[in-house]
Amino acid sequence: MRIVIAEDSVLLLDGLTRLLAAEGHDVTGYRTADELVAVLGDPDADLPDLLLTDVRMPPTHTDEGLRAAVHLRGLHRGLPVLVLSQYVEARYARELLAADARGLGYVLKDRVADVDDFLDALARVAAGGTVVDPEVVAQVFARSRRSTLDALTPRERDVIGLMAEGRSNAAIAERLVIGLPAVEKHVTSILTKLDLPPDASDHRRVLAVLRWLEDAPTNGTPR
Repeated sequence: MRIVIAEDSVLLLDGLTRLLAAEGHDVTGYRTADELVAVLGDPDADLPDLLLTDVRMPPTHTDEGLRAAVHLRGLHRGLPVLVLSQYVEARYARELLAADARGLGYVLKDRVADVDDFLDALARVAAGGTVVDPEVVAQVFARSRRSTLDALTPRERDVIGLMAEGRSNAAIAERLVIGLPAVEKHVTSILTKLDLPPDASDHRRVLAVLRWLEDAPTNGTPR
């Protein structure tokens, strides 16, 4: 897999490059968002299989990396992007996540439990999945207004919260210590309550997660 990394820390960039190269990936690194956009900002650019980017990069060390990701996702629809950062930058994170959550991840560095979790997140995002840290959901999409999500039971909120992390039904069953049929029943109920009928042109699971990300205020996700 071809992976582009945007990370201004020399040590972290080197560490990530070595880790991913050892896994058999072809890795290219850039230390500024401007360099990244210069390479991938052309509509005819040779795109990687995944872009891994930090949020705060030179020259101001505020939100350049995330703004570059928003720009490139808008230019190259479907470009898989995984944001790996110590920070949640609300304005651009909301824009990035609300547009289309497929092939997208936002994970906080200090909440990546181990290397296997990190590699799993990379693989899921590259394959078109969604991996969003629950803390990102809590900070970026905090709202107090009522919505159709109010119809969900506490257990259904647990399930859709884990769906927002990109978990499969089997992984949700394991996390919640319930049977797979029970998870499937909850997912069906969630899709029904959110008025998401079968549609060949849309992925209902992704639409449900988008609704959750847009509307969920303080719903906790099991950890």
